[in-house]
Amino acid sequence: MLPPVLPVFPVTAPWLWIVFTLVAAASQTVRNLLQRELTTSLGTLGATMVRFLYGLPFGILFLGVVLVTTGHSLPVPGLETYGWAAMGALTQIAATALMLAAMQSRSIVVVTAYTKTEPVLVAVFGLALLGDPVTITVISAILIATAGVLLMTWPKKAAGEMLSPQPTILGISSAALFGLSAVGFRGAITSLGSGNYVVDASTTLVIGLLMQTTILTGWLLLRDRKTLRAILAAWRQSAPAGFAGAFASQMWFLAFALESAARVRTLALVEIFFAQLLAGQLLKQKAGPAEWIGIALIAGGVILLLNS
Repeated sequence: MLPPVLPVFPVTAPWLWIVFTLVAAASQTVRNLLQRELTTSLGTLGATMVRFLYGLPFGILFLGVVLVTTGHSLPVPGLETYGWAAMGALTQIAATALMLAAMQSRSIVVVTAYTKTEPVLVAVFGLALLGDPVTITVISAILIATAGVLLMTWPKKAAGEMLSPQPTILGISSAALFGLSAVGFRGAITSLGSGNYVVDASTTLVIGLLMQTTILTGWLLLRDRKTLRAILAAWRQSAPAGFAGAFASQMWFLAFALESAARVRTLALVEIFFAQLLAGQLLKQKAGPAEWIGIALIAGGVILLLNS
């Protein structure tokens, strides 16, 4: 056991998970923007890899700072922790790739809104996998949020133009996988049980990033070494995305350690408004009236889910 630098760390308070979630949402919006820019040069898989490969060193740094600050020893994960972490890591890889692919053909604001259906999907997963009850209020929340998604994705086309449902399918599939990822990582964090939620969250982050980096590196070595070389050569452009991704994940995991995934991901709805700010000011993309009404419906459904 190391001597703690700050014996009272970490602070726990009923509202602390809210702070972690808000910071995470803002950081994730920046990371999404940085990853999207990398997709052009590295492709979808390459930009996905950047999040994990260049995030891992920062995750290890965060864990080192936490261990020194708290005076805790590194916890020893069991099979349960590794199982939950593997579930979170694998589904997050797939979710990130789908999200970036969707962003190639739709506004970043709209794609972010798609992923914000995640809290509703987390409730569904809770019923299917954990037997959590679904009340009338929860059903109402699901219907309202689904109506918002349908409104935002209602086909719009010029005369003679073929309709494409691909962005909608990619975005909602990404949300489902992000929901499974949140459940997996929360399970890993709570199963560690070191007695310090910051240590548990930081350790889980490193485990997840290490799994993801190993899996994607192995895949690229076998199937696409050219992309792997391009990722390594683009380290200057990729490092900021890696830091933003690791920092956002650190905040998400701290929130998951203190509160249920459904409530955390519900509050994460604010990411839609962060995305609108970035899209309007930096990418010159504007959501239309129908999209704004859809965002409002999704917000109402997710907030109703939280209040339930």
